[in-house]
Amino acid sequence: MSRAVWALVVSCVLWGTTGTAASFFPSDVSPLAIGACTMTFGGVLLFLASRRAALEVVRDRAVRGWLIAASAGMVAYPLAFYSSMDLAGVAIGNVVSLGSGPIFAAILEWRVTRSRLTGRWMLSAGIAIAGMALLVLGGHGDDSPVDPTAIPAGVLLGLVAGAGYALFTFASGAVIRRGHSGRGTMGAAFGLAALPLAVVLLVVGAPILASPASLAIAAYLAVGPMFVAYLFFAVGVRALASSTVTVITLLEPLVATVLAIVIVGERLEPVGWVGLVLILIGVSVLSSARRQPSTP
Repeated sequence: MSRAVWALVVSCVLWGTTGTAASFFPSDVSPLAIGACTMTFGGVLLFLASRRAALEVVRDRAVRGWLIAASAGMVAYPLAFYSSMDLAGVAIGNVVSLGSGPIFAAILEWRVTRSRLTGRWMLSAGIAIAGMALLVLGGHGDDSPVDPTAIPAGVLLGLVAGAGYALFTFASGAVIRRGHSGRGTMGAAFGLAALPLAVVLLVVGAPILASPASLAIAAYLAVGPMFVAYLFFAVGVRALASSTVTVITLLEPLVATVLAIVIVGERLEPVGWVGLVLILIGVSVLSSARRQPSTP
């Protein structure tokens, strides 16, 4: 495999460990604290790593609205993402959050740029949505540590996370199309998102400081899946087609699901496995379903 493909694979594996790593926090550490801590420190690291280019983005008034929108998406994403995995389990929370992202991204394109949704897109989106419904109806077995009654709320929060990430992707793409580098845009958006999340961390993050183990897990989440993974991701997206990138990133929910079953002890019912496969099929087809641009 090429260097770019390997870089993308490494980033996906690191991302896939987030839920399993978060499951080792003590019960008094809330998912809001985990999400705020991860993004606050990871966002600061990303900003510092690209501070010159990031400051150029921040100072550009022409893209300020898009930058704020991208940052808002990154504020919502980690809070909803970790809350989703806390309620619905690592496997379901991860798959719904990531699987719904491309659907929300396409809806944003349709509403903002007036891109036309094709029949192929509607079919693939329908397959993914059907998969999410199956996960809700029969996700976890009786011997799984996840409370089945909490799964619907977890799926709902997963959809919020997917919408937040789609907003970040769409808005940051608008900044890049106006002449800024991807690394500078990423550093500016993540750095700006770190400010309100730092406030959340101050309010709910005290339990993370209660033990060295919690601090170590938080440090891993900030440095590994946040900082290092996004640096590898930047290497991959520079050299690969977007359709290739989207398909490779499907490794993340697969890694997350395997780790959830092997390490966390989650157990999916057969109908849950069918739902998971349908989501992956729908998203993979969705990623290559080109939408027709509207006539200006």
